Amino acid sequence: MKITASKLRENIYNILDEALETGVPVEVERKGRVLKIVPPPRLSKLSKLKKRNALVGDPESIVHMDWLRYWSELK
Repeated sequence: MKITASKLRENIYNILDEALETGVPVEVERKGRVLKIVPPPRLSKLSKLKKRNALVGDPESIVHMDWLRYWSELK
């Protein structure tokens, strides 16, 4: 979207909100030059998760463990 600085000043919050919602950059012309307002790319919620070590050790060792001393149907 290309607008003049006067048009941006009239409606700055609506224009900025629209740029954030659509992701389309806003080009503002001022004194014969063009400035660009570019919203940051959207990141997925999963990419924001902090990586954690849930399992310490070799995962293959769990497969061959004898679980009978930890679990019983009678308990």
